[in-house]
Amino acid sequence: MSELTRRDVLKFSGLAAAGACLPPALLRAASPPVAPVAITRCRSYGKEMVAALDDLFQKLGGLKPLVGGKTVAIKINLTGGVRPVLGGRSAGQTYHVHPDLILACCQAFARAGAKRIRLLEGWPPPVSAEKFLGECGWNLRALKAAGNVEWENTNNRGAAKQYSTLKVRGQAYIYPSFAVNHSYEDADFFVSLAKMKNHYTAGITLALKNYFGIVPTSLYGDDAGSEKSSASRGKTFHRGSAQPAAPAAAELNRSTPRDDGHRVPRIVVDLVGAAPPIALSIIDGIRSVQGGEGPWIKPLRIVDPGLLVAGLNPVCTDAICTAVMGYDPAAEFGTPPLYHGGNTIKLAEAAGLGSADLKQIEVRGLSIKEALYPFEPKARS
Repeated sequence: MSELTRRDVLKFSGLAAAGACLPPALLRAASPPVAPVAITRCRSYGKEMVAALDDLFQKLGGLKPLVGGKTVAIKINLTGGVRPVLGGRSAGQTYHVHPDLILACCQAFARAGAKRIRLLEGWPPPVSAEKFLGECGWNLRALKAAGNVEWENTNNRGAAKQYSTLKVRGQAYIYPSFAVNHSYEDADFFVSLAKMKNHYTAGITLALKNYFGIVPTSLYGDDAGSEKSSASRGKTFHRGSAQPAAPAAAELNRSTPRDDGHRVPRIVVDLVGAAPPIALSIIDGIRSVQGGEGPWIKPLRIVDPGLLVAGLNPVCTDAICTAVMGYDPAAEFGTPPLYHGGNTIKLAEAAGLGSADLKQIEVRGLSIKEALYPFEPKARS
């Protein structure tokens, strides 16, 4: 099985960068970039996970060529905070990325020579990082001991004096750019660390949907305009009934459909197109839930896929994960699991961000057939 070389990494990132120079019509016609995806078996969050994670990275050619000497930004999925969960399991064993996996990733990046590792997620600003992350089960002492690990609440501008602006590369569906916490502009290398689960609107939430939480609620929340904002992005992102607060850019076209099934997948793609292009996607499929993204969605069931997945392109990674979950990554609206929204993966492919063609994506480690863990289609409502 071949390894990914530094030349491969440059080739994939070069393809993504080249897309930024093309007009939308040509971008849609060009072949989207393709990068390998690795799958390995892992059934617990312990020593087995550390070994499985190392195996996963080795299958992608090793971490050192990717993160050595770089500032690594890791977007974590801690959606919804800590709420009552199913079967007595913790949030990390159901709908959050597990804190032990976060720690293991940081330790692996540090061993590979990362200059700085910054963990990013948004939570209500009045709540301290120590309180919120402690409630989520993080071992902050162990994270600090991993070396050059820090974290920042990206729901506002944080430690910076102003917001950073990230422009969408290539085709933009809803927004031409996003105003974000400085940590996303500071990054040399970006990691989407997500959970393998369903999502009420998007059908699934993996590496791509994890980008939805990048933007600060201080500019995009329902109570935007304050650095203490903590409301959801319902008015701006889901319903389009309000525009973001300055200095964020307004929508390109306010006559587009206002329903979240149309907006959410397209905004996700715009965010992927704006985020740092040199990226790694890691999917926690060890233990999870099916039917929705968190315990506020009913019905919700516990699942144990026993898998870790990683890839060097978020579109390719999500396409493979979707197939592993028993779904068709090219599914049309109205078919499982896309009952409430469009196909984020196909929209990202059309924007030139990555391939969704299973025949074109090299799978390393377990095959899709060997890893297959069918999620039940979520209930219609």
